[in-house]
Amino acid sequence: MSQRAGLGQNKAMSLLRAVLNIIWLVCGGLWLALGYVLAGIICCLLIVTIPFGIASFRIAGYALWPFGRTVVDRGPVGAFSTLGNIIWVIVAGIWIAIGHVLTAIPMFISIVGIPLGIANLKMIPISLMPLGKTIVPSDYYIGSIRR
Repeated sequence: MSQRAGLGQNKAMSLLRAVLNIIWLVCGGLWLALGYVLAGIICCLLIVTIPFGIASFRIAGYALWPFGRTVVDRGPVGAFSTLGNIIWVIVAGIWIAIGHVLTAIPMFISIVGIPLGIANLKMIPISLMPLGKTIVPSDYYIGSIRR
């Protein structure tokens, strides 16, 4: 009986995540993802900043559909990642972080959008320092903590 309850809970959680992701997509996720894609294209055109472009494309996917996934550190970052994150903050990170704040404000104004505003603000650290981070399913991450 407990397994059946667990399956029902998983289906309900999946449905909730899907609904939140659809609302997110309509209320600002699409624009944020396009901002990350634009930053990624610019970084890839400059050749030297291709690692930033790859990170930006990875975050664009997360910005498009964030619920059900989480950002984790890959471990200690090296000197190149630290330097890269500093360059990223100056070139694109600060502008994308401002975009997150500006899209979070109207989300907080509406009662329904409060969880979306919180999720938007949680994306600011990865928008400022994308190198050395990876995006994993939330269930996978929570499962690895319990072990």
